[in-house]
Amino acid sequence: MKIALMDSGIGLLAAAAAVRRLRPDADLVLSSDPDSMPWGPRTPEDVTVRALDVARAAAAHRPDALIVACNTASVHALSTLRAELEPGVPVIGTVPAIKPSVADGVPVAIWATPATTGSPYQRGLIREFAGPVAVTEVPCPGLADAVEHADEAAIDRAVAAAAALTPRDVRAVVLGCTHYELVAERIRAAVRQPGLPPVALHGSADAVAAQALRRIGVEPAPSAESAGGLTVLLNGRVADLPEAALAYAEGQLLGAVSPAR
Repeated sequence: MKIALMDSGIGLLAAAAAVRRLRPDADLVLSSDPDSMPWGPRTPEDVTVRALDVARAAAAHRPDALIVACNTASVHALSTLRAELEPGVPVIGTVPAIKPSVADGVPVAIWATPATTGSPYQRGLIREFAGPVAVTEVPCPGLADAVEHADEAAIDRAVAAAAALTPRDVRAVVLGCTHYELVAERIRAAVRQPGLPPVALHGSADAVAAQALRRIGVEPAPSAESAGGLTVLLNGRVADLPEAALAYAEGQLLGAVSPAR
């Protein structure tokens, strides 16, 4: 069994680690585009071209499924990727977890890239799922790039700036960019209010990992032998896991296996 994941950079780590936890025996292919990361500020047409390149590099390794572990690529390129790769390779997109975040009826904030914040796509999800729940869209300029480079000071600045824009009564935060899941606990700490329980965070990694297994008819088996290999593709070239990835628990989990070359 082989699952491929694609993103502009290391934002795919969260979903890849989720797949690894569900199926330690699965081979993983991580395909990214660090030469032109981040994709968020690019035009939809440019994102689509780059996403196709990254997806084709992954597809050349003949995976059973491809996870588009990137909100920006899912917004702009998912239909194009599916048109090219399916039905041979099921393609699973990443959607901000707005629906589960509003289930309790508490005020919600959506942290996302400036390009996604206020976009017709995100506004449409809010209209479809939020109903009467108060939802605040919070742009997070520079956060994905800071996470990509494991720049601790830049992460702190970007998280603090977004936290300052988050209303004090918010009780749930949607992590609307896959990179943000790598610093989820730092976000939770930044928005916590004294005397109140921790804010609930809603990412997409676990859901897309589970959906990928469903699409290929495979059950989770977290106790399976840890025999899955790892192939890393940087702009289509086989490489080692980027050093910055090892700054995060998800990267350390993936880096614990022998690379498949």
